[in-house]
Amino acid sequence: MRLFLKKKEWNAYNLFRGLIMVKAYVTGAGGIIGSHLVEYLHKLGYEVKGSYYTPTVDLNDINKEGVDLFELDVRDHEKMKKFINEYLPDKIFHLAAQSRPTESWEDPYYTMDVNVKGTVGLFEAIKAAKKDHPEYDPMVVAISSSAIYGEALLSYSPDNLPKEDCALLPLHPYGVSKAAEDLTCFQYFRNFGIKNARVRLFNCTGPRKIQDITGDFTKRAVELEMKGDNHLVVGNLSALRAIIDARDVCVALEILSRKGVPGEAYNICSSHIFKMSHVVECIEKIMGVKYELVLDPKLLRPADEKLYAGNCDKMKALGWKETYEYEQTVRDCIDYWRYKLEGKKLS
Repeated sequence: MRLFLKKKEWNAYNLFRGLIMVKAYVTGAGGIIGSHLVEYLHKLGYEVKGSYYTPTVDLNDINKEGVDLFELDVRDHEKMKKFINEYLPDKIFHLAAQSRPTESWEDPYYTMDVNVKGTVGLFEAIKAAKKDHPEYDPMVVAISSSAIYGEALLSYSPDNLPKEDCALLPLHPYGVSKAAEDLTCFQYFRNFGIKNARVRLFNCTGPRKIQDITGDFTKRAVELEMKGDNHLVVGNLSALRAIIDARDVCVALEILSRKGVPGEAYNICSSHIFKMSHVVECIEKIMGVKYELVLDPKLLRPADEKLYAGNCDKMKALGWKETYEYEQTVRDCIDYWRYKLEGKKLS
């Protein structure tokens, strides 16, 4: 049969028969989603390589069996070009970013440098590899953010959630950088034919996450449990959010790498919308405590979206659905922090 098929067709045939392992590359493998994604892809049978530079999770928490993790700054264009040209990954999941809105106010230059220049560097590396290897045709799944919608979200409600055609009116430097990243991906597809799907990710959390409301509150709760204290420091609890588990996001990203329409954008969001006060209520229920809340002005952003949720019908049409209830996510986060802070075994 090999005699009748071109190399690209032969590889596709063998991929279908399971004779060739699909090569996946994850940037930002030291982050909350990336760390879970490399594990999930290996579990599915992918050959997995992941890079990190300033990890936000403890790398020791990642199950590295079958996963090749290495350090690489996405802004180092020459190293990125060399890696892509040598490894030629079939699927590229671009998660590397400065992803904290509050930090983007403090250092917008760094935020733009990582999120925009890092993305340009990745696509330039792919473009160079395609020139050297004409048959190379990877699929990129690039993680943008729902923060690109910004002020446009003010005109929406829980009964009328924004779709992917929503206007891009970001409210902070992080949102601006992600809008630029999103549009960069689009133009590399239109102008150079580099296949990619853009993900507008809404609030996401899970075990290992830090510096978000679920991760921070559950960590503080375990610390208070250890001290015998019940004064919980909080920020804005009135904002509406839909918080999805990182492990459900991983499933969506893998589906997009196979079924996503090149050049298209996809919202990924939980379908459950609630006030941030619900996070405290979940922790109180699970831990059997009642907190005295202490407002810390430092936890309030200069500008914040009152509603942070989106319409995910486009993603669901590809066969994706979320499986983790938020209370289970909170429970898993509490177990994680008890493991990290108290040395208790994870359940």
